[in-house]
Amino acid sequence: MAPGNENVYHKPVLLTESVDGLDIKPGGVYVDATFGGGGHSREILRRMDPTARLFSFDQDADAERNIVDDKRFCFVRSNFRYLKNWMRYYGIDHIDGLLADLGVSSHHFDDETRGFSFRFDAPIDMRMNKRAGRTAADILNEYDEEKLADVFYVYGELKNARRLAAAVVKARTERPIATTTDLLNAIEQLMPKERQKKDMAKVFQALRIEVNREMEALKEMLASAVELLGEGGRLSVITYHSLEDRMVKNVMKSGNVEGRVEKDFFGRSSAAMTPLQGKPTVPSAEEQQDNPRSRSAKLRVGVKK
Repeated sequence: MAPGNENVYHKPVLLTESVDGLDIKPGGVYVDATFGGGGHSREILRRMDPTARLFSFDQDADAERNIVDDKRFCFVRSNFRYLKNWMRYYGIDHIDGLLADLGVSSHHFDDETRGFSFRFDAPIDMRMNKRAGRTAADILNEYDEEKLADVFYVYGELKNARRLAAAVVKARTERPIATTTDLLNAIEQLMPKERQKKDMAKVFQALRIEVNREMEALKEMLASAVELLGEGGRLSVITYHSLEDRMVKNVMKSGNVEGRVEKDFFGRSSAAMTPLQGKPTVPSAEEQQDNPRSRSAKLRVGVKK
């Protein structure tokens, strides 16, 4: 792919700030856990010396179009939850930094065939890895009402989750929910016009998180990252919703997603990580104007003790 064209696929958020957070060292080993369009990886490579290495993960086959031709670069077509396994496979026992941009790429929202956006009438799939797993349609047609309500409430933070789930169950008794339009027709009457787009986005977010098991994958990746980071290693993570941000914040403060701070016999914290800022970094007003996707983004950076 020609340099610069990655922005067609995905415009990286907080590019300078997130890569600054890695504090790249000569000869270091770095991971871009969310390769996507390759924007963050290209910036990391630009700052690396000839002896450093970069491993970039993405489970979506579409991302392979953006692979970088650089001998320091290795593309790993896999979910980042398997970070530790792949590092062992490549003979890497520690890393010096990991960057993750947890948001869905603009490519996925703009792909009319994948069902990530309610802007298009398409099969409601939402799998990042098109080779495996349940689709959003499977979830909408197979989950019972209580389980569906839990998905909408926990992952979409929707107050009317139970009513939404009931509407889906009622609609599917008449015909299976197979497309984005089928879902919109089933639930749009439950959404006030002034909040319709915002609430619909939350429904789609909830389904996407459930389809891709995003919270479980993030928990596993963060635990592996803390384990793999060497002393002084950096973790630089961009989040887009409160569930992700809470997990990352806890890891930065305590070294685990639960936020459990363990203390030694003398009452001293034995937390594996230290956050490098009190509050997360957010995009500038200019970036938010230029890239609307960045408006909910938060960057947190931590260092391994």
